[in-house]
Amino acid sequence: MQLRRRFPHVVVWFLMMSVSIGALPIFGHQKNDNNKDKKRSESKDKVYKEWPKEVQWIITDEERKSYDSLQTDDEREAFIERFWQRRDPDPDTPENEYKDEYYRRVAYADAHYTSGIPGRNTDRGRIYIRFGPPDSVDSHPAGGQYERTAAEGGGSTSTYPFETWFYRHLDNVGEGVEIEFVDPTMSGEYHVAHSPDEKDALLYVPGAGLTLSEQMNLSSKTDRIAFGGLKGDPLSGQYNKEFERLETLYNIDKVPAIAKLPGLSGSVDPVLAETEVLPVALRTDYVRAGQDVITSFSILIENKDLALANKGGIYQGTVNVSGKVTQIIGGPPRFFEQAITTARYTDRDVADGQQVKSIYQMKIMLEPGRYKLDLVAQDINSGKLSIIHQSFIVPRYKPSELSTSSVILASDITQLDGVAAGQFVIGRYKVHPNISGTFKPGVPFGVFLQIYNTSINQYTLMPNVNVDYVVTHDGAEVARITEDGKAGIKDIDGPRLTVGRMLALKLEPGTYQVSVNILDKVSGKTLNTVPTTFIVK
Repeated sequence: MQLRRRFPHVVVWFLMMSVSIGALPIFGHQKNDNNKDKKRSESKDKVYKEWPKEVQWIITDEERKSYDSLQTDDEREAFIERFWQRRDPDPDTPENEYKDEYYRRVAYADAHYTSGIPGRNTDRGRIYIRFGPPDSVDSHPAGGQYERTAAEGGGSTSTYPFETWFYRHLDNVGEGVEIEFVDPTMSGEYHVAHSPDEKDALLYVPGAGLTLSEQMNLSSKTDRIAFGGLKGDPLSGQYNKEFERLETLYNIDKVPAIAKLPGLSGSVDPVLAETEVLPVALRTDYVRAGQDVITSFSILIENKDLALANKGGIYQGTVNVSGKVTQIIGGPPRFFEQAITTARYTDRDVADGQQVKSIYQMKIMLEPGRYKLDLVAQDINSGKLSIIHQSFIVPRYKPSELSTSSVILASDITQLDGVAAGQFVIGRYKVHPNISGTFKPGVPFGVFLQIYNTSINQYTLMPNVNVDYVVTHDGAEVARITEDGKAGIKDIDGPRLTVGRMLALKLEPGTYQVSVNILDKVSGKTLNTVPTTFIVK
C-alpha cells in the first residue's frame, strides 16, 4: 500500500525530470542560435567596413565618400555590385573579367611581396595590382657592386637590394615607364625610390662610390645628398630627369579613372576616349651630328584652347605630352614625356594670357631612315586630347655632298655665350621655330640653317660661300637678301657653316615662300633649298 501510495509521486517526479531534461536542450539551442546570428551580423558588418580597404587601389575618392554615406547593408550591397559593373569590360558575359583579374593580382601580391605586412599593402604589390606584371624586371636581390649608367652619373658603387620594373606603356602615365624599388633595410620590404641615389649604400661614406663628375671634381657628393638627386649631373646632362621621375611617381599614384561615355558602362581608362580635341601643331626638324641626326619635335599649343585652372587667384594650364618614336625596320622604340605648363596669370592679366602660345621641343638622336611618331597631348584640366600619328624620314648625309639642315622659320634667333644645351638650342644659338608658319605684317621673321661639306680654300683655310635668302609671292621674287654675317649670322666651324637672319620686310598679307640659294665658290657647287611656305596676316 505504501508502495502504491508513493508510486504516483515517483511517476510525477520522473515525468517532471523528463520534461525538464527535455527542455534544457531546447533553451540551449536558442542561446547558441542567437550567438551565431550575432556573430554573423558582426562578421557582415566587418566585411562592409573593410571593403573599401579591399579595393583601395582602384576606388576613387568620390566612390569612397559615397560609400561612407550609405546607411543600410542593402545600400552597401547594391553599391558594391554597381562598383564592379562599372568596371566590367564586357557586360554581356556572365564573368566580370576586371574583377577576376583584380583579385588574382591581389592574391599574387600577397603571395610574392608580403614582408611583415600583406603584399597588397607594399609598394610592389600596389603597383602590380594597379598595372599588372611589368614587361621586364631588372632584379638585384643581394645588391652589391654596381656600375652606374651614364644617366646616373657613371662610376662604381655598392647598392642595397633593388629592382627596376619597366612598362612599355601605362595609360595616363606614359611610355617607357621605369619604376625602381629599393630595400635599404634588407628585410624584403622594398619601397619606391624617388631618387637613383636611394639604392646607393655608399652615399654617406666620404670619398666612396663617387660618380665620374665627382671623381673629376666637377660636382660634389654633398650636392647629391642635399638636393636628393634633383640638382643633376654636369656630365650626363640629366638635369630634369628627377623631376620627370617625380611626375611619373605622382601619376602612378592616381586612382584609375572610370570612363563615363554614353552607352558604355564599364570601360576603364580607354586610350582613345571620345573627348574634345586639343588643337596641336607639330614640326619636325633635322640637324646633322656626325653620322647621326638630331631630330627635333616642336609642338605648338595656344592657351586659348586650354583650361587655365584657378588656384588661389592664380591661373595656369598644364598639358602632358608623351611620344614614341619607332623605326619602321628594326631598332627599339624611343620614348619621351614632358609636362608643359603655361605662365602664371592673375585675374588682371588672364585674358591677355589666353592669347599667348606655348611651345615645347624634344630632341632625339636618330640614325638615317624611316620612322613613325605616335604623340599624345592632353590638357589635364579639361581632358581635351590630341593624338598624332606621323611618319617621317631622317635624311642621310653623304660625306662629301653639299647639303643643309632643315630650314627653320623662326620667330626669334638669339646668340648664346658658348655652346649650350636644351630646348631650341642649336650650337651657339637659340632658335624659336614659328611652328604655325604665320607672321603678322611688319613683324620680322627668321631664317636659320646649317650648311654641310663646304669646301676649304687652300690659301685662307676657310670656306667661301655665298648665301642668299629669296622670298617669293605667287612665283615672283619680292626680296633677295645676301648674308654678309654683319646683320645676320655667318658662323664657320670647319666644313660646317651656320647662317641665319631676322628678315624685316614690309610684306602685305598673303602667302609667301622663302628659299636659300647657296654657292660654294671654292668647289663651284650650288644648292637651292626646297621653298618653305609662310603666311602673313
